[in-house]
Amino acid sequence: MQEHSVLSLKNRWTRYSVIILLLTALVSAAIGFIWVPMANNRQATLSLWEAICSAAGIAGPTRSSELGDDAAQRPSNVIVTANMMRPANAESIGRGATLAMRCTMCHGIRGVSEANSPNLAGQIEAAMYKQLRDYQSGHRVSAIMRPMVQGLSDQDMRDLSAYYAYLPHEREPGSDSHAAPKLVSNGAPMRNIGACASCHGGMARQAATPILDGEPENYIRDQLYAFRNGTRSNDLNQQMRNVARQLTDAEIAELAAYYSRR
Repeated sequence: MQEHSVLSLKNRWTRYSVIILLLTALVSAAIGFIWVPMANNRQATLSLWEAICSAAGIAGPTRSSELGDDAAQRPSNVIVTANMMRPANAESIGRGATLAMRCTMCHGIRGVSEANSPNLAGQIEAAMYKQLRDYQSGHRVSAIMRPMVQGLSDQDMRDLSAYYAYLPHEREPGSDSHAAPKLVSNGAPMRNIGACASCHGGMARQAATPILDGEPENYIRDQLYAFRNGTRSNDLNQQMRNVARQLTDAEIAELAAYYSRR
């Protein structure tokens, strides 16, 4: 009887050992490169190739199980930071002045509205830029503003914001003499309402938070109602919606009247 070397494939025990080793390697690879990545990403539907790439450490397309793939479900697609706006120069302001000629019917020649449209003169630059972006993307709904911003580039919106921020913020004589409602100065802590002045007042200004002083009374009132009933939802983290849901009609009227007189 012919004897074979232990390491020869003609030896049946060697063949069995190699087959078992290959099967073990295949099962281990399937578990490590396919089953484990899919089990750890149940909220995201991974393809076979994406699972293998994930296990191998190869970067794939960015996903967010909380935000979803549909941008319309988010309050805004603008990332608000303290330095989101580049310093405006004379050229940018000049381009913005030219673009603003089409805005005068609603917002006035000098950014001061004669109707119930918001006053833009002296407004926070980042706040205007964010709203323009939200109108264009549909995160803030307006049958009037959407067509106006559809053709604007990102630079156009920055130039418009720079121009209106450059204009002086006009106030009526003696407009600061009215006493502030408690909601403005103190809020209502028992109802989880922060002071309005903590975001919208004086020196306490946050990035992309608009100035409310001197805005038309009807406009402020309508926006608070819109936040309260959910027809406006482009506030990041629902700050305004959470506040407005707690406000009574009388409080909304009081706040609108106060800010419009400032």
